[in-house]
Amino acid sequence: MKVLVADDSGVMRKIIIRSLNAVGVTDVVEAADGQDGWTKFQAEPFDFVLTDWNMPEMTGLEFLKAIRGSGSTVPVIMVTTEGEKAKVIEAIQAGVTDYLCKPFEAEELRDKLDKYVVA
Repeated sequence: MKVLVADDSGVMRKIIIRSLNAVGVTDVVEAADGQDGWTKFQAEPFDFVLTDWNMPEMTGLEFLKAIRGSGSTVPVIMVTTEGEKAKVIEAIQAGVTDYLCKPFEAEELRDKLDKYVVA
């Protein structure tokens, strides 16, 4: 499985990648923000996308909208501290697959991946 991780925090990207590695996902591409993620998403196929919400250049929501606007149905999980109901509804309306609130455990991430990816 190939996963794209978009987060403007290098530390958070490392935490997410470590969590992915802990559940057996080793083919991971990093993106420094939504715009970088969108560029990488267009360049190669991914099985899964994990994106932060609050990023410069292009937010996670804008990134999600670009992915869905391209016709892609790839699972996208918003990994964020944004937990207010209106934000969650906005992400759902934009086509987010699921939500993972920071901080999270590797097992929570594995459960999300297992839910949407057929091995």
